[in-house]
Amino acid sequence: MARRSRLHIPQHHSRPGEEPDFSYLETSPAGAVPRPDVNARVRDIGSLSIDLVRVLDDSHVAVGPWNPHLEVPDLQIGLRHMLLTRIFDERMQRAQRQGKTSFYMRCLGEEAVSVAQGMALRPKDMLFPAYRNQGLYVVRGRPLVDLMCQLLSNTRDMCKGRQLPVMYHWAEGRIFSISGNLTTQFPQAVGWAMAAAIKGEDDIAVSWIGEGSSAEADFHHAMLFASVYMAPVILNIVNNQWAISTFQGFAGGEQRSFAARGPGYGMAGIRVDGNDFLAVHAVTQWAAERARTGAGPTLIEHVTYRGAAHSTSDDPARYRPKDDYEKWPLGDPVLRLKNHLIALGEWSEERHQALAQELEVHVTESWKEAVQYGTLTDGPRLNRDLMFQDVFKEMPEQLRKQREQLRAEQGV
Repeated sequence: MARRSRLHIPQHHSRPGEEPDFSYLETSPAGAVPRPDVNARVRDIGSLSIDLVRVLDDSHVAVGPWNPHLEVPDLQIGLRHMLLTRIFDERMQRAQRQGKTSFYMRCLGEEAVSVAQGMALRPKDMLFPAYRNQGLYVVRGRPLVDLMCQLLSNTRDMCKGRQLPVMYHWAEGRIFSISGNLTTQFPQAVGWAMAAAIKGEDDIAVSWIGEGSSAEADFHHAMLFASVYMAPVILNIVNNQWAISTFQGFAGGEQRSFAARGPGYGMAGIRVDGNDFLAVHAVTQWAAERARTGAGPTLIEHVTYRGAAHSTSDDPARYRPKDDYEKWPLGDPVLRLKNHLIALGEWSEERHQALAQELEVHVTESWKEAVQYGTLTDGPRLNRDLMFQDVFKEMPEQLRKQREQLRAEQGV
């Protein structure tokens, strides 16, 4: 009798109350993956989308052809940026729990993705982030006070109270607006890159989404246009294993790597250890040079783990083991870079503790300044007239009447 087909339902390997099981994760030894020329043909580098680029070995030593050979001061700056991002995250999480802000999303465990990539790019490269890329703003020097004011929706809110917290933007820093509609930034980045190429500029566009967002149609639209027109763009999939409470298998990660979608579209695809600062930096440099020299776009899959909840509206203990992040095989990005610097004789536990204390003070002082411009419960408040601005070039009559009515009711 012939067997009847069955519908396959992806399953996570461990549930609440069980031991974390990451046996599904395929890795490569540190230093084992070859580094091809940046102009290599896509058909000749397909293995990059299957293997895992790693630089730091288990002894915290940088090995292999992908070692970017960064100077010690650059490594220390990278550690500082990642640690500041983490401390900022922790403080904003507490603020939300205390009712000071309405919502927050941490990037615990994913700091190397934004910080290493931000440092590997040029200041004029245009960034199209998702909502877990806080490190990009830290790298490019946006004051924490500005980010905090957006979270508070106060009188210095860059978004004038019109956006969900964490949906930052920064035109001067070349960072595009974050959208709550997932994956819209991918085709936007490709379009920007195409325009830069048409104008003969050598600036590139870079964008990030989570692996769950790769199931959106916008992902495929962006991939097709980037491939067909050889757009100077880097498209990043941050595979942190979870799309809210849905395991990455539901987005297609169970069958093949997300990076393998690159060669499928005719573009380079690279799978990298997202918790290895050096590996992320090196892969980004390679992809950026490839884009600038006309060799085309690159799809990078960062294999990492979401160490915290999806957001302050989520409870991960309902769908995964509580201690899963502690058992993640690729470790913690901050600790790995710290231990690498210690192995080089250029850092110590004492210096690390002193840096953490310094950054704690910086975050605290920034928060004290930010709340002076208003909180959810205390003034000053945003001017209500702002709701009528920035919508139309010339205000239509119906909005003019509504504004006058509001002013009359306020006795203005």
